[in-house]
Amino acid sequence: MAIEIGKFAGAWDELLELLDMAFSSPWTEEQYEAERRVWEQDRSIVASEDGQLVGHTAAFSHLLTVPGGQLPAAGVTMVGVRATHRRRGILRDLMRTQLTDVHEAGEPLATLTASEPAIYPRFGYGLASDHQAIVVPKESRALRPVPGVDDVRIRYVDASDSLARCAELRNRLALERPGMFQHDERWQQYTISATLVSGTGNASKLRCVVAERDGELTGFAHYRTKRAEKGYVDVQRVHAADIASHAALWRYLLEPDLLSETRCGMLASDDPLLDLLLDPRAPGAVTRDGLWVRTVDVGRALAGRTYARDLDVVVEVIDDFLPWNAGRWHLTGGPDGASCELVTRDADLTIDVRDLGAVYLGRPSLERLGRAGLVAEHTAGALAATSEAFSTSRLPFLDTGF
Repeated sequence: MAIEIGKFAGAWDELLELLDMAFSSPWTEEQYEAERRVWEQDRSIVASEDGQLVGHTAAFSHLLTVPGGQLPAAGVTMVGVRATHRRRGILRDLMRTQLTDVHEAGEPLATLTASEPAIYPRFGYGLASDHQAIVVPKESRALRPVPGVDDVRIRYVDASDSLARCAELRNRLALERPGMFQHDERWQQYTISATLVSGTGNASKLRCVVAERDGELTGFAHYRTKRAEKGYVDVQRVHAADIASHAALWRYLLEPDLLSETRCGMLASDDPLLDLLLDPRAPGAVTRDGLWVRTVDVGRALAGRTYARDLDVVVEVIDDFLPWNAGRWHLTGGPDGASCELVTRDADLTIDVRDLGAVYLGRPSLERLGRAGLVAEHTAGALAATSEAFSTSRLPFLDTGF
């Protein structure tokens, strides 16, 4: 039978068996319900054979922070093909259909978090952010002194009751960090659901502490405590408007009663905690891949961000999967904005669309990719200048998996 690709017109329950099969380890009912609440049915695309669902991909509508602003982006999710139908080009057809729809919807970027990171580069996705997974033993919790930390009040609150207040602060801070997206009411609820905790057995309910100064909210943390062979604090997120509040929250999280360590599976690679710990070995940090970015409309994507310095460069983009992106793009701009148009003049640099996605948010540097032979320089000095222009003062970071 022929495989048919099209929009999904069924009900959420019809997807559950396919998702169970695709991800091998079935989710809990709470996890499925959390996913259902943020699911956008009109963005689900399926592959079918003789009436049976054999493949699926979906997308969330995000407003993504990019250097200097925000852009609409499709957050790709729930991607899977039945094991009985692999190696038949179904995933390729799903990806092409989805990215074409994203382009026609006017979204210049697609993003995802990868269950298997080796899959997505062939569709033009590049690794644009990373984060650290840390485990800090209680005996190594000492922090360097931070002025004003004792003026910050740490107070326990109900996670649900404080959700809107904390989300307002988090969304404001997200405007300053490339790679983060705005949380509407659906995503606010998602952040306190069971989907963000792996293995909730023996774990407490989600707890929240807030940092305040003179009654004003200056930060918050979501965490659980867990008693297993080794009891620990499981930190989900920490957001703070200033370094004193950040240090005060972490001081609280690193000093648990009756528990031996503090864990955080998603810490920004430039988080101040890594510099504040007196023992630099204490966190045992392990780098993990974060957000993968695909430029779906190169012109709009490059024109939609700002740059650290003025630049005027022609970049030839190689894109065998989405032919409308392939060509030579004249990028001019700086700290106040940019423009990007197709031209026929000679290129200063040549880059694959996968690697353009990788550097789009400011990490890693173009020069680093050039040293690896992934960017070709045709005009002397163009690589160094463009690399500096693409750089950002803060590393990109995704704080909410999807």
